[in-house]
Amino acid sequence: MVDWRGGLAIAAVVLAGAAGAAAQTYPERPITIVVPASPGGVTDLLGRALARRFGQDFGQQAIVENKPGANNQIAAEYVAKAAPDGYTLFVGTLGNLAVNPHLYAAMRTDPLRDFAPVTQLVNVTFAAMAHPAFPPNNVRELIALAKAKPGEINFSSSGAGGAPHLAGALFERTAHIDLVHVPYKGSGPSFQDLLAGQIPLTFDSLIQGLPHIKEGKLKALAVLGEQRSPLLPEVPTVAESGLPGFTLTNWFGMVAPAAVPPEILAKIADDTRRALKSDDMTEKLRQMATEPVGNTPAEFAAVLRDDTAKWGRVVKEANIRAE
Repeated sequence: MVDWRGGLAIAAVVLAGAAGAAAQTYPERPITIVVPASPGGVTDLLGRALARRFGQDFGQQAIVENKPGANNQIAAEYVAKAAPDGYTLFVGTLGNLAVNPHLYAAMRTDPLRDFAPVTQLVNVTFAAMAHPAFPPNNVRELIALAKAKPGEINFSSSGAGGAPHLAGALFERTAHIDLVHVPYKGSGPSFQDLLAGQIPLTFDSLIQGLPHIKEGKLKALAVLGEQRSPLLPEVPTVAESGLPGFTLTNWFGMVAPAAVPPEILAKIADDTRRALKSDDMTEKLRQMATEPVGNTPAEFAAVLRDDTAKWGRVVKEANIRAE
């Protein structure tokens, strides 16, 4: 009888050695960073900032490839089917990596199955923002008004199922109030009507809202994250304002095809972390109202699992449907 177990053990050692050697020499050719959005948006700007830094640090060109459409599924499917060698990477978000599977029945990919987490790139602070004429100036006053006028206060979002919609739904659920969701086709139109006073309230990112808050055109009632934002240190969190345990932080993260060897994932994560912490990248990210993270693949995998479960519950309980 042939003992094949010894052969398998030798093969495993050979493969492990090959993966380790590949990680030591990675990258040996250009890297493609796939962005599921058109040029000019926040995801694209983040991808291009990383690509420039990768080109400087790696000695290899990094190319941004924009693949918008189909609720980010075109880009996701492209990366999921790419060769698992670390040369095709995907810049995803809380929305397309953790929330979309609960919103769309016909997903082309399963993020937890088809991708290998590399690192969480940045956190994006969300805030409850209101037109200056809106009476409440903080979360307690907002909740009191909403309970006095159930179903009468509108809040805008970038669209059904988007992060601002989810933020508003989580706030309603936690505060036990009834607001009216008004979806727009993007945060741009949402903010236009908010600034014009057509809509009194939104739950959106400081990427869009911070300039208007600084100019006094909007007021921040609270930030939605676990901690106060260094961009608005005087503005309390929702948890500080009477809703303990409430937290929402949008994020951008990098993933690769599922079968990329762990050694290569770890190297990409380490190199990306150094890029995120560099002075020029830190400044660029602050200008974009984001905060660098740069965690390990295992840490990002835990975030992805936790947020997938958390937002699955919110979507189900709030009966949120994508348009």
